[in-house]
Amino acid sequence: MTKKIIESVIITIIIICIMFLYFSIYMIVPIPDIIKIIIGIIIFALIGVAIYVLVERIKEIRRREYDDLSKY
Repeated sequence: MTKKIIESVIITIIIICIMFLYFSIYMIVPIPDIIKIIIGIIIFALIGVAIYVLVERIKEIRRREYDDLSKY
């Protein structure tokens, strides 16, 4: 059980790092500030969604619901 939680956390951290890398690149590129703000909002919203999905996945693992597709 803890192995699945650790795997989920590691994958989420990698995804968040990649998103933050994109954010950093877009802040360096010379584009209008309004576009930078919009891109920043989108990227940070996606980071928030990734964290929410991680929390939900951890709850599923603790309830021992490993495979959601078997319900359908």
